[in-house]
Amino acid sequence: MNKEILVIDDNPDIRFLICNILKEKNFNVRSAANFDQALLEINKKIPDLAIIDIKLDRDDKDGIDLLKILMRKNNSIPVIMISGHATVKIALESIRLGAYEFIEKGASFSTGKLLNYVNRALETANLKIEKDIIEDKLFHSFELIGNSQSIIKVKKTIEKLSNTESRVLISGPTGSGKELVARKIHKHSSRNKKPFIVINAASLKEKTYEKELFGQEFEGGTTSFGAFDRANKGTLLIDEVTEIPIETQANILRVLIDQKFKRVNGKKDINVNIRIISSTSRNLIEEVNNGNFREDLYHRLNVVPIEISPLTSRTEDIPDLINYFKKKISEINGVQEIEIDTKNDQLYTYNWPGNVRELRNLIERITILSTNESKENINNSINDILTNKSSIKNENLLKDTFSSPLKEAREQFEKEYLTIQLKKNHGNISKTADFIGMERSALHRKLKLLGIKGIN
Repeated sequence: MNKEILVIDDNPDIRFLICNILKEKNFNVRSAANFDQALLEINKKIPDLAIIDIKLDRDDKDGIDLLKILMRKNNSIPVIMISGHATVKIALESIRLGAYEFIEKGASFSTGKLLNYVNRALETANLKIEKDIIEDKLFHSFELIGNSQSIIKVKKTIEKLSNTESRVLISGPTGSGKELVARKIHKHSSRNKKPFIVINAASLKEKTYEKELFGQEFEGGTTSFGAFDRANKGTLLIDEVTEIPIETQANILRVLIDQKFKRVNGKKDINVNIRIISSTSRNLIEEVNNGNFREDLYHRLNVVPIEISPLTSRTEDIPDLINYFKKKISEINGVQEIEIDTKNDQLYTYNWPGNVRELRNLIERITILSTNESKENINNSINDILTNKSSIKNENLLKDTFSSPLKEAREQFEKEYLTIQLKKNHGNISKTADFIGMERSALHRKLKLLGIKGIN
């Protein structure tokens, strides 16, 4: 399908010239003679590319204002600014605000230059779209890997959710795969042809929550669309939902109850049909008890809870994860698949604070840097990386230990020591008891006393 270009210029001769040049190259062309017409055309349909004259018919509004409006609506739309009177300062300002290029109307203006900029701008926009599609497909192509009881339970829950519209609350530590689980739920739902929108509440600025979620309306009838608009008829994942301010939580609750909301500065209700999935790395019940999260919102979100265990609680999945990641990463990067010793003790005694994401990043790093290396050298590299990370952690642990009373220091050491031994034995109590020279029942009591749990 031919690309659509919107030409905005208050000079009829220039407007006619540019439109004819583009039509001869089989572009679909719309035009606007002034600011208000341009606004109507933009609100009617966002073009694939816009050519905007800086000086328009209104004293209070110009092409820079239209550029800002387009960038708010969709900052991936390429915009070429044109002017016969603009200064270097204005040209630089338009580029800073998101314009792809700036063209002077004077003697240097030519058909070839205009078409060159138009084709390059559209090509750049297409490459960005293709890159986003590829990245999205790559994300979708990753699977939930593992045969531990905790992962099997998550997979079964996703299957049960496939024919429902239930809200889901996913909890688990950072890097454990919460977004991947959310994407799998969407992919297996009846909404899978509609948008899947992610908003990370932890990354938003304090004053932008309402605008990012609900959008904003401006004077002149322009609108900035928020996450709820963009996710309409699809799925919205609110990542790190506990970071949302208590005031904004009340407005989210209203959407869940009424399926409608008001944009910032908006006067009318906007009806939406959205499935909301939320995720958190915190204990949401504690957040409720501490007054940081609304209890009524918690119950609305937590219809179907899914808990993802940390990697240290399912170390039996590490071999499958390594084999999966090294194959997948070699395919993505077009490099040779490397050999890794999945029985390497370091892989099971390391703490994995970044969980599955950290393991994947390690495999990617090793794959890129160790192509054509021997299996022994690759495993030495893994050991060096994990030992270095562990030494930093142990140094911090030692500082804490030496600043504690003897009883507390002993407990800290015992907890760390027993946790490591359990990981080495994949959570097997009998093997661990034999190795450390304790009765099995005594080890059970010691683990309970030290609060060590979750190792299967």
